[in-house]
Amino acid sequence: MSDQTDPGEAALFEVPRTRKRPRPRRPAAALSVARVAVDTPLPHLDRPFDYRVPESLDESAVPGCRVRVRFNGQTLDGFLLERVEESEFPGRLAYLHQVVSPEPVLTPEIAALARAVADHYAGTLSDVLRLAVPPRHARVEKEAPASPAAPPEPPAPPTDAGPWSDYPAGRAFLAALDADRAPRAVWTALPGPQWRDAIAVAAHTVLAAGRGVLVVAPDGRDVARLDAALTERLGAGHHVALTAELGPAERYRRWLSVLRGHVRAVVGTRAAMFAPVRDLGLVVLWDDGDDVHSDPHAPYPHARTVLSLRAHRGRAAALLGSHTRTVEGALLVESGWAHPIVADRGLVRRRAPLVRAAGDDAELARDEAARSARLPSLALRVAREAARSGPVLFQVPRRGYLDALACARCRTPARCAACRGPLALRSAHAMPYCRWCGHIAGDWRCPSCEFPRLRATVVGARRTAEELGRAFPALPVRTSGREEVLAEVPAAPALVVATPGAEPAVAGGYAAAVLLDGWALLGRADLRAAEEALRRWCNAAALVRPAEEGGQVVVLADAALPAVQALIRWNPAAFAERELAERRELGFPPAVTMASVTGEAARVREFLDQVALPPSAELLGPVPVGGDDTERALLRVRRDAARELSAALKAAGAARSARREDKSVQVRMDPLDVL
Repeated sequence: MSDQTDPGEAALFEVPRTRKRPRPRRPAAALSVARVAVDTPLPHLDRPFDYRVPESLDESAVPGCRVRVRFNGQTLDGFLLERVEESEFPGRLAYLHQVVSPEPVLTPEIAALARAVADHYAGTLSDVLRLAVPPRHARVEKEAPASPAAPPEPPAPPTDAGPWSDYPAGRAFLAALDADRAPRAVWTALPGPQWRDAIAVAAHTVLAAGRGVLVVAPDGRDVARLDAALTERLGAGHHVALTAELGPAERYRRWLSVLRGHVRAVVGTRAAMFAPVRDLGLVVLWDDGDDVHSDPHAPYPHARTVLSLRAHRGRAAALLGSHTRTVEGALLVESGWAHPIVADRGLVRRRAPLVRAAGDDAELARDEAARSARLPSLALRVAREAARSGPVLFQVPRRGYLDALACARCRTPARCAACRGPLALRSAHAMPYCRWCGHIAGDWRCPSCEFPRLRATVVGARRTAEELGRAFPALPVRTSGREEVLAEVPAAPALVVATPGAEPAVAGGYAAAVLLDGWALLGRADLRAAEEALRRWCNAAALVRPAEEGGQVVVLADAALPAVQALIRWNPAAFAERELAERRELGFPPAVTMASVTGEAARVREFLDQVALPPSAELLGPVPVGGDDTERALLRVRRDAARELSAALKAAGAARSARREDKSVQVRMDPLDVL
């Protein structure tokens, strides 16, 4: 007998396999229809979709939880918005595929806010929800109970008004917070570090009244300072700080503590504007003119707009604070939406440092080179005298070493031979290189005059520190910028070279500050150039000691310019009002609403042809931007037609998406750059 078995014979002895039939799924007994926001970026699918809730997921499929559903042949993530009895869809509903987690991470308030933000910015709900709800960490969700053992006890009411007593309207603002009257204010803070304690007192007042607080600051250093001020005022356990430096797990842990009601106060950076604070009573935005408050991801929401919407929808108080005043803040005051909080002029003069412009008439009479010198005698003299009693701050608008070069003879800008990009230097001993393609240009010669030597046209912070080290050999020089940002420096004599926004704090304040290269800030091709220059100058000058303690500031800019005059007089509110009047006359934001459409030239023109613009809309452009075939068009409407414009842009984008256009355009409502 053969050891091998014939395949046909073996088949006679096989037991036939029975295929398992799936168990029939039964819908939940009550509220068997789930409305789901599916995570899809397609604008024409920006609406909830109905799914049947199976009996097996009845308990875990709660409103706000994360789910997975079958959608167009794929399994996609989504959020369960609500459960209802019946669906308006006449066909057969598919069942929920999976409940990822029963944790209700999307609260009804945040879901409604996300919808309002998406509509305002002509975006999709799924794009906003990606910004509002952080990614899940299953291990973190299981660490703590889903609900606190008891609601957090509110702290005792504050016993004093703190820094708010320095403002005529300060005590009235705190009284309105305590009475839950939802005041809204644009606050021009006095120079010095007292702004942190002022925000802490306002948060303390609202928490003592039993409501929640949300504070948004530009960067992690400001968040750390506010965190310390809140801890000193409230003690531990009443608030959490949310920043990107925490890491995904720790950030999600703290975010869950807010969602579950363990704490009722949050301080954080831009992403915290969607934090699910329960019973929100106050939103605070510090330094609302900083560009980092505008999210770089679609639909590009700005924290000022999001927090204003939250305050309006939730009947919460709103406080926009800064050492200056933005033009948007001036518009809110002018419209009556907010009230101004400013100090008396006498107190402002006592708290502010003495500010002088290097190019004023008195200095030109003493030093004729003050108009063109990068470090005129006034700046050197003030720095030398002030360095005897403390550190001196030098603010440099540009980072790096020498970021722009030119021919030393004819001043022709130095360009790369390979790509025509600008040449720069990384250090004193480095070879010139192209900032675009990285090509080393060691054998560069001027194409106009054949001269081989270069000179600097834009000097960065590192080169400035090098020059100051030679001018002040007895003083240590510290730098703070992109590579390393210092949070604080000692109060001992030293020179501190920092880029705007990276100025470290000093206990007791700087002895003096020198604001270099004012032309680099004021000469930018930007509608907000003067406003942004004043904001950066005031933020640096606010770190300097008051004039009565010897604090001085030297700004290297033309003293006749309105922004320089506003700094010298420390009157940013008047400058903002003037800017608003000029922009209204010229038809620029925020006096009007604008939207930008950017993309390939042909696509931009196709898109504009398909938009049903409001009757009051004006089309500016399109014009080329960048070096490729990219164009941008601006659409301008009256402020009362902003919703119509947003809806028209969204409808046009949805129509293109439904037709499966392979090339898209970028649409931005309220773009920061309109020039």
